[in-house]
Amino acid sequence: MTEILRKETVGGVLLLIGALVALVWANTPWSDAYHSLRDTTVGPSALHLDLSLGTWAADGLLAIFFFVVGLELKREFVAGDLRDLRRAAVPITAAVGGMAVPAVVFVAVNLRGGGDALAGWAVPTATDIAFAVAILAVIGTHLPAALRTFLLTLAVVDDLLAVTVIAVFYTDDLDFVYLGLALLPLLAFALAVQRGIRFWWLLVPLAALTWFLVHESGVHATVAGVLLGFTVPVARRTRTGTEAMAEQFEHRLRPLSAGVAVPIFAFFAAGVTIGGLDGLGEALRDPISIGVVAGLVLGKVVGIFGVTYLMARFTRAHLDEGLSWLDVLGVALLGGIGFTVSLLIGDLAYGAGTVAADHIKVAVLVGSLTAALAASVVLRSRNRAYRRIAELETVDADHDGIPDVYQR
Repeated sequence: MTEILRKETVGGVLLLIGALVALVWANTPWSDAYHSLRDTTVGPSALHLDLSLGTWAADGLLAIFFFVVGLELKREFVAGDLRDLRRAAVPITAAVGGMAVPAVVFVAVNLRGGGDALAGWAVPTATDIAFAVAILAVIGTHLPAALRTFLLTLAVVDDLLAVTVIAVFYTDDLDFVYLGLALLPLLAFALAVQRGIRFWWLLVPLAALTWFLVHESGVHATVAGVLLGFTVPVARRTRTGTEAMAEQFEHRLRPLSAGVAVPIFAFFAAGVTIGGLDGLGEALRDPISIGVVAGLVLGKVVGIFGVTYLMARFTRAHLDEGLSWLDVLGVALLGGIGFTVSLLIGDLAYGAGTVAADHIKVAVLVGSLTAALAASVVLRSRNRAYRRIAELETVDADHDGIPDVYQR
């Protein structure tokens, strides 16, 4: 079961199922039962942890997802594509453009609405890496490695910027005492993993204490997950050789993240009572919703595709051999799939359960679905070319077990 849950397509499907179940349940005669479940409060009030199940999913379970994101970011910066900035310059700048332009689009649409409406400017800036990669995998079985690498690098940088946005712009009351205290278990966790200690009875309490203190400081608790992920060494030398510690942690935690944390968060986050076609129309007529859909569907494409073209046109950067501008357009459309972090930012911006937050959820679902369908059409049209590239990537003329394309 854990091996199945490690597949990116499975995680994306479970995320989608969780969202659909919540959306359907919230629009049935039994919707009150869903809202009652989501708003059920559990936890010790003495520690200020008497939170609703929906909040536990957003603040607690999602921290596991962000821990895995932190591990991925650390590995990419130390040993992956982000290690060589010249090689990663195009997807990195494309990710920046893919966040800046949707924010500008949202602000332009909601400029007349004033400060409250503009609070959600960051909602359309985030790309859901699990959803996007799952859609990419489902679209075709012969996708070239360069295309997937471009999307992954772009999404990883997008995640890093999204975490920064949450920490900087969506933290209201900052308690520096708790924030300073959070450094103590964080440093203890870092020291333990740097020494190769893997005892769960030590690491889990240190991680939980870090999460609690960050939560009490006013910074969104998911940031603790990223910080903890950054402390895990990518590779650690031992007497018997080198162990890929970050990869081992990710291998163990990905099933929990993809199979439990993210689907449960999607279940509690996506359940908005639309109110039939009239309610859907009302939600999509809201300038906030229009800004989100336009940002995801148009802003992402203009930002990612536009910056990539400018980099290729005016610098020494260029596309990988075998990729066309149609491929970049397809990836740019995939970048418009914003779900997990977009829904989280929507709740942080407008408050969970408010009318604006509910409209945000509808807009994120509509925008993400539109972007996914458009990307599918574009990338499916290139299937024949992808099949030819896949054949070239597997040629091993010298029969040494390594494809010749990697030995040029």
